[in-house]
Amino acid sequence: MSDKKEQIEQVPKREKPTFVDAPPGHAGTGFFATNADKVIGLARKNSLWPLPFATSCCGIEFMSTMSSHYDLSRFGMERLSFSPRQSDLLMVMGTIAKKMGPVLREVYTQMAEPKWVLSMGACASSGGIFDSYSVLQGIDRVIPVDVYIPGCPPRPEQVIDGILKIQELAQNESLRRRYSKEYEDLLTKYKID
Repeated sequence: MSDKKEQIEQVPKREKPTFVDAPPGHAGTGFFATNADKVIGLARKNSLWPLPFATSCCGIEFMSTMSSHYDLSRFGMERLSFSPRQSDLLMVMGTIAKKMGPVLREVYTQMAEPKWVLSMGACASSGGIFDSYSVLQGIDRVIPVDVYIPGCPPRPEQVIDGILKIQELAQNESLRRRYSKEYEDLLTKYKID
């Protein structure tokens, strides 16, 4: 009898599941009040739908980041979207040829606002080792970039860090930033309507 009791006591207790921390606000018995910017930012942060635009080896590294060992779905990114109209994070991975530049811009313009761009690896960020006439020397020549991930190819930990930076942008971005003068000037610079 005592052996069974000892066995029951040795079973580890389960921890309570973790939830996303609530945004700053006022809480009381049966209510929680905050402003719309904070609630929408929290929802955006935890429900990014990435569009992987992979052209070479950085795409393979992204696949390992999505695998069960690193589990990118922990960050609310389990659903990859291969349609620009259904995604809000464009992840450009690999070498982009100059002929691919207009295609990349078209994909970017088809995405709905708000949208973010992550440039993954040396080739997408600066052309990498391919300093030639046919390779675009950084995607920021055709579309605006929010976060750069260095490396050739970057490790999955670096990709996760870049995703966390994008989540921070998505959470803290004002709803009106996209209509600001600075943002409109940036789009004019890239010749995007």
